[in-house]
Amino acid sequence: MWGILIALLSGALMSVQGVLNTEATKQTGIWVAAGWVQLTAFLTCLILWFFADKSPIGALGSVRPLYMLSGGLIGAFITYTVIRSMDGLGPAKATLLIVITQIVVAYGIELFGLFGVERAPFEWKKLIGALIAIAGIVVFRWE
Repeated sequence: MWGILIALLSGALMSVQGVLNTEATKQTGIWVAAGWVQLTAFLTCLILWFFADKSPIGALGSVRPLYMLSGGLIGAFITYTVIRSMDGLGPAKATLLIVITQIVVAYGIELFGLFGVERAPFEWKKLIGALIAIAGIVVFRWE
């Protein structure tokens, strides 16, 4: 149950963050806004680590393969692409496309066991669910 609530909160926070970042970009610039997002995220993580976690920072040196540490780099481009898509499509349409892409890519990662994820068997119902979600985008965009 907690996993569902956390996922719902995550989706809501991402939508709000995307709108805030897009509006901040209009007043500054995309890399200034994206940099601010990453900097404040880093500072927040640092503060929370200090008070809550305190796992050894040196443990990062033992992470293998090294590409597992590329999440921050990817995060910068996520911020950029979310801002651009929300600016071009609006929050609802952009979020629909982002979420559908997340579903398809995440299912592909599970199917092929990429990035250390345990391989999952193919299931028709998951493919059908993704296709229904894609059909939902078509209906949503239909004018």
